This record gives sequence, structure tokens and C-alpha cells, in this order.
Amino acid sequence: MPVAPTADGALHYDAVDIAAPWQTKGLPILFHHGIGSSGLLWRGWFPALIDRYPVVAFDMRGCGRSARPPAEFKWSLPRMVDDLFAVADAAGLERFHLVGESLGGTVALAAAIERPDRIATLTVSNGAHLGSSIQHVEVWRGQLDSGGAAGWSHAFMPDRFHAGALDAEKEAWFEGQQAEWPRNTILKALGVLVGTDLTPRLENIRCPVLLLHPDGSPFIPVPVMAELHRLLPNARLNVIGPARHGLPFSHATQCSGLLRSFLDGRT
Repeated sequence: MPVAPTADGALHYDAVDIAAPWQTKGLPILFHHGIGSSGLLWRGWFPALIDRYPVVAFDMRGCGRSARPPAEFKWSLPRMVDDLFAVADAAGLERFHLVGESLGGTVALAAAIERPDRIATLTVSNGAHLGSSIQHVEVWRGQLDSGGAAGWSHAFMPDRFHAGALDAEKEAWFEGQQAEWPRNTILKALGVLVGTDLTPRLENIRCPVLLLHPDGSPFIPVPVMAELHRLLPNARLNVIGPARHGLPFSHATQCSGLLRSFLDGRT
């Protein structure tokens, strides 16, 4: 089981490098998920990519197969950026394409600002540069108090997906793995997101950026993503629908196809 060691516990990642020998191999792709998901979210993207691109997807700190920090752990966006590069270093990724969704998209934006030399391209799905529009801390706290993680996960599903967007098997899997998230990780990670505003530093992101956004996210309205698009010097925006905040899972084939076209045009 590959892991990235850090001073505060190991981060689990999966790596697939099976590029077809007749293909010109592209730079690797590193994937960062958001709250309520895991590195397994991206499996639906792999078929469109792995014939040419090595891929790495990890479980962020506090969930899945990665280390779960103690209650006194100081969560912050810089710590999350450090975790991202710890995984990249452990997997041997010197320069790579970076993909993040939701909170992972915000972390990815911060990573591209901090280490532009490492990031070839950036893709953000249902994520944003600021968290002030996400006013769910107390709502989620109440759901966790009354129904535990399972109750929170069940209540979250309509925000993730329109009715009928997933078959029963996929819906059950997503809700189940979301319910495994620890309460502390949910609230601490959300707290980091709500307190973030990267607006003043976005002009420092010079790499090509692909923005994928649902037309119906209850957390990040389309105008927020349009503003991010306006502020980035070299970005392309795709609004996809009908979709909610679970866009990278419900529309994995469409999103990964857009990513493949975006990357192939640059390698």
C-alpha cells in the first residue's frame, strides 16, 4: 500500500502507470478530492486517461485510508497544500497536472500559487477560490449531532445529485463511503474552506486552467465560478448540467473527456 509519510501520519495514495507503449506518455496527473469523498472518487475518470497519463489519487488527511489526526490538530490550507506535495514527492511526481474537486479544488488553486514550478496545468471541478458563499457549518453540525455521520451523509445526497442521476449501486456506494467520514474531519475541513479567500493571489496562476462546474451546485453558484474564470489569466470554463455538487462522480465520463482533450492539446 503506497503511502506518503508526513510528521503527522501517513497519507494513502493509489498510482496507476500503464500508458500504452505506442502512446507518447504525458506528464502524470495528481487528483485531490473534497469533503465527503475519497481518492476512489476518480476511478470513473481513469479509463479516459490511463492509456497515456500516469495517475495518482490520494485520500486526504482525516479520511479514508489516510491518517486521522487528533482533535488538537491545527487544520489549515497551508497544511493541506503541504500534504498534496508530500504525496507528489512520495509518488515521484516532479512536475504534474493537478486536478481538484470541491475543497480539493481550493487546495489545488493554493498549490498552484505556492509552487508554480511543479504544476503544468490545473483543473478545478465544483471548487472555488473563496468559501464565504458556503454557509453550512452550523447546518452540518446539527445534522451530525442529531443523526451522526450517516444522517449527515443521507441529508447531503440531494445536494450532491439530482434524483435519478446515479444508478442505485453507485448511489449506495457514495452515500456509504461519505458516511465513514469522522465528524471532526468534516467540520474542521469545512472550517478551513469557509475561511479561505484566494482572490488577491489568483493573478499568480499562469498555467493553463480548466474549470468544470455544475449548473446547480447549492454551495458554489455559477457566478462565483464565472468570477474565478475572469480573474485567472489563462482559464477555460465549462458549465455542465443538469448537475449538482457531485459533478465529478455523476458526470465522470464527460468531465474526464474534457480533461483529456484539454491535456492532449498541450502535450
